[in-house]
Amino acid sequence: MSNATMTSDLPPLPAYEIRPMPDLLPFISDFWLGLILPHVAYWVVSMFFHFIDVYDLFPQYRLHTPDEIAQRNLASRYEVARDVIIEQVIQIASGAVLTLTEPQETTGMEKYDVAVWATRIRLAQRALPAILGTLGLNAAAISKNMAASYPLLAGALAGGHYPFLTTTLDEVAGIAVPAFATWELLLAKAIYWVLIPGFQFGLAICALDTWQYFMHRAMHLNKWMYTHWHIRHHRLYVPYAYGALYNHPVEGFFMDTLGAAVAYKCAFLGQRAGMLFFVASMVKTVDDHCGYALPWDPLQHLTSNNAAYHDIHHQSWGIKTNFSQPFFTIWDRWLGTMWRGDVRLKYEREREKARVKAGRREEVVNGNGNGKGKVGAE
Repeated sequence: MSNATMTSDLPPLPAYEIRPMPDLLPFISDFWLGLILPHVAYWVVSMFFHFIDVYDLFPQYRLHTPDEIAQRNLASRYEVARDVIIEQVIQIASGAVLTLTEPQETTGMEKYDVAVWATRIRLAQRALPAILGTLGLNAAAISKNMAASYPLLAGALAGGHYPFLTTTLDEVAGIAVPAFATWELLLAKAIYWVLIPGFQFGLAICALDTWQYFMHRAMHLNKWMYTHWHIRHHRLYVPYAYGALYNHPVEGFFMDTLGAAVAYKCAFLGQRAGMLFFVASMVKTVDDHCGYALPWDPLQHLTSNNAAYHDIHHQSWGIKTNFSQPFFTIWDRWLGTMWRGDVRLKYEREREKARVKAGRREEVVNGNGNGKGKVGAE
């Protein structure tokens, strides 16, 4: 499909031809890439944190000691990995359905859309003389005085009148038509390629944060929902990276999968933008459960909702606070559910309890071993 539009006193809009969007990568379709990429990102980031956890590379930045992981968690790593994979299968199936509800992505209208925004910018300039007039300024006189030195500024002050900006519509016929100023096109591109996608991402983040806050809080306030669904996630008193999606399948669908789908639809994200949003959300969720307060981790400094913040929620003394996830803490602030106070002593007590418990367990194991040796000797 092609089209071209021209209005006599405005620069003409370029012709365009709509065609299917080519796949991002030659060896996999965007459909499948969008389904698996968030989960690939999940395991890549998780394995990074698992590596530094197993080899204890940054003990000074740990939120919990290895003893706490071994003594306090009520789910084995096998159980966690198994349930995460189950949830990811559900997410992939749900993502396929979501993607099939979307129209096929197309390309070819980008230059036309940028030109539309440049036209709106040109039309908006027509209000400048009236606005300056309310301030007692004569826009026409100012424009005339500046025309020689600053022609573009003079054209804007004259209400978007640039008689010196022309282009040739048809090289054979040599017909001259109005053209956009460079600054108009640059601003239009910034709006189209940066501001609009940025607004959509912001809207998606707000929608996801809102959905997850109220769903998460409901699962704590409603005893039935907590004991039947959410309690599984809280078997990890000491969170670690790949346990981020350790949930009951029903909770995982309603809080994570459906929440991300609602955010995607509310923000009118396309398939490519949705792919980026889902990957970002997944990586942020993993990072919030990583168990480390790394000073060089950018995700832990973008907002106050980070691993240290969410870890408080996993503790028995903080379980009724810090419901916000995964991006911002605004709902906790507004509704009074943010943890207030120093947590250092509480963490120290938990570390000491785990250390003592681990020591007693080691003594029992060693004692049993010695006993067996004596019996054998006799």
